[in-house]
Amino acid sequence: MFELLPFGPGAWLVIALYLASLLVIGWLGFRARKENSLQDFYLAGPGFGLFVLVLTLYATQYSGNSFFGFTGMTYRTGYSWIMSVHFMLAIIVFYLIYAIKLHALSRNRGYITPVDFLHDRFDSKAINLIAAVIMVIALSNFLLAQLMAMGRAMQGLAGEHGDIAYDYGVIVLALIMVIYGTLGGLRAVAWTDVIQGGVLMLGFLLLFAVLFQKFGALSLATEKILSSSDPNMVNKVMPPDAARMREWLSYILIVGMGGALYPQAIQRIYAARTETVLRQSLAMMAFLPFITVFIAVITGIYAIAYIPGLDGAASDQVLTRLFRLVQQDSVFGYWLVVILFAAVLSAMMSTADSALLSISSILTKDIYGKYIKKDASQAQMTRLGKICSWFLIIVLIALAIVLKEGVSLVKLLDRKFDILVQLVPAFMIGIRWVNLKAQPTLLGLVAGLIISLTLVFTVGGKIWGFHPGLYGLLVNITIAVMGSFYINNRSAKEGMEKNI
Repeated sequence: MFELLPFGPGAWLVIALYLASLLVIGWLGFRARKENSLQDFYLAGPGFGLFVLVLTLYATQYSGNSFFGFTGMTYRTGYSWIMSVHFMLAIIVFYLIYAIKLHALSRNRGYITPVDFLHDRFDSKAINLIAAVIMVIALSNFLLAQLMAMGRAMQGLAGEHGDIAYDYGVIVLALIMVIYGTLGGLRAVAWTDVIQGGVLMLGFLLLFAVLFQKFGALSLATEKILSSSDPNMVNKVMPPDAARMREWLSYILIVGMGGALYPQAIQRIYAARTETVLRQSLAMMAFLPFITVFIAVITGIYAIAYIPGLDGAASDQVLTRLFRLVQQDSVFGYWLVVILFAAVLSAMMSTADSALLSISSILTKDIYGKYIKKDASQAQMTRLGKICSWFLIIVLIALAIVLKEGVSLVKLLDRKFDILVQLVPAFMIGIRWVNLKAQPTLLGLVAGLIISLTLVFTVGGKIWGFHPGLYGLLVNITIAVMGSFYINNRSAKEGMEKNI
């Protein structure tokens, strides 16, 4: 791998030291454990303060999609992908619907996984099992996207050796991530997130400065695109039409709701030390799309102007191709790319490790501990969770290598949210409305999943600009709410008849 990428020994030493520091933090997290329990491994014991919570939320929320998927999508669609800033802000809005109350409940009831709340709220094995399966599938999709982004980071820098570099990148970075994650659990993941979040934030700001220095103002890139003889390029800087605006609204709704229900994010809600810490963290998160996603969109616009001709999944490599242009300018540009490359690795690994940890917690506690071996000890389930992490990462590495040419990162993101948003009634309505009943919630969940998956596999894409998952969610909410009203009214009527 060292010969494939355009870095010298000094750059590789810096990157190697950075990656080695993650392994050291994993070992320190292992040494800092208080007990061999699920609470300690998956929630880091007593919880996080403001500084750690903000950076771990930030590093988890902004992933390989933020760098590669969003720059690639901007490259394919143009300025209209500015919608990504809005849907990342929408995630914070939807957090506020349920996060504060959920945190209070988790402290009183000792929740560890997202399914613990559903069990406490509805006492339905069917809801618990379906929710666990949805979360595992959605997170596996999410983790696969991060592994593919790791490969794309190497692929774009390696030029003609891109395919080989992709394979090496997926394997090596995934193994480093799973080692420190299984050593120290959420404690190690959050500590690495502090480093990764800081590097990520610095990387985005440096990226903006470097692009401005090399290519000039964004207006120059826009003028270059407008002067193109290719009408497809020109359309990318035109105002969005009605279809694109419907798609804009669709993304705001589906990513806003789905992103707020990421299982790894819910576990960080549990891990906040106090309600005040959680409120302050969410307030700070509301400003972060402007120094992350917004810069990713600007990067995509520069790429349209100065790296034309990429199609399909190859457009997800535009960021590292820009890196190669910057790297060739000067010694300063060379070392800036080294720092930016470390930031790219941070974005992907900090999200992937959280997803992997959440998957293992759901598989062990909500599936193995509830349905396979009910008398399993905390130590046994913790050990099984680590084994699950290793098995899953091996399977997903193989998938990432097989799918490297055929799937864009944003397409993976779409499919994940189509099923994840079906949990909105159970979480966001269930925590606010005490009269939401288990039976209609279950029926709505099943109906929403069937409709969403049927549309995904038959129609394939968006319908009239809206994601299939939103059509399923509309039916889901209608059944859950109207069914609950019916049950409540019937119970009230039966109570009146008994009194008479």
